[in-house]
Amino acid sequence: MIIEHLSETLFLAEHDIVRFSLSSPHRYKVYEIPKRNSSKTRTIAHPSKELKFIQRTLVEFLSKKLPVHETAFAYKKGIGIKENAKKHSKSKYLLKMDFKDFFPSITPDLFFSVAKAHGIEFNENDRTVLTGLLFWRPIKGDGLVLSIGAPTSPLISNFVMFSFDKKVSAECLNKKITYTRYADDITFSTRVKNALFEIPLFIASVLNETMEGIELKHEKTIFTSRAHNRHVTGVTLTNNGGLSVGREKKRLISSMIHKSKYSKLSIEAAANLLGLISYATHIEPEFMDRMIKKYGTEVIQAIKVRASGS
Repeated sequence: MIIEHLSETLFLAEHDIVRFSLSSPHRYKVYEIPKRNSSKTRTIAHPSKELKFIQRTLVEFLSKKLPVHETAFAYKKGIGIKENAKKHSKSKYLLKMDFKDFFPSITPDLFFSVAKAHGIEFNENDRTVLTGLLFWRPIKGDGLVLSIGAPTSPLISNFVMFSFDKKVSAECLNKKITYTRYADDITFSTRVKNALFEIPLFIASVLNETMEGIELKHEKTIFTSRAHNRHVTGVTLTNNGGLSVGREKKRLISSMIHKSKYSKLSIEAAANLLGLISYATHIEPEFMDRMIKKYGTEVIQAIKVRASGS
């Protein structure tokens, strides 16, 4: 099924696809980037140009066959962090949890096990090819894992978590709890007091039963309520049930726009400000309406021109 499709789509002989897949786990450029709000780094494994092209072809094919649960909000066209946060905006109580080393915890064995549970069977040759094309071999590791950087990893991770998402969402529905997952960030919210306290043990149990190798990052488990600042995937939840970019970002955007009005920003600073403006327009358009009213459309347009290098 897989080999035949790739052969027909890419105009390659089947034996060439198999041979390429065997060396594919080593066809990655590896580098480190700093983690947000941390001194630690994140390992990025970026596939070679040839491998990435084949992986994108696989995404088009597999996305029609591998189910992704409706509670998964990452890597889906037309939805993102805003829609994920909005699901929790009307609730009073919030619980946030993280998975530890999410992508590197997903192995070929887990992928094929989940596929089999869904009645999706691959023959031996297809298993060999998919193992090679979808998974990366870390230099310091001896096993194959999903890489952060491959275009196939988002789809595979969402598919692998389908059964988890389904079981958790069913349990939460019974308890009047809203559940969403954005990649490795899982969020629960409710209007029912004390309803969230049993969730961490339940999640640990489901992971132990169905998701071998995937663990929680316990230090990232956070309970909060409207009495405190609440954030979901970086978006601030307001006490009146709305979404906001938060006070700090608002101050930063306003001060940078003010500065741009009286002195010329560097191209880099203008590009950074334009990104913040775009983010604010998406999350909290009312705030940007006030900024435009305060500083004028000409100032905002000048920032766009400066960011383009003019």
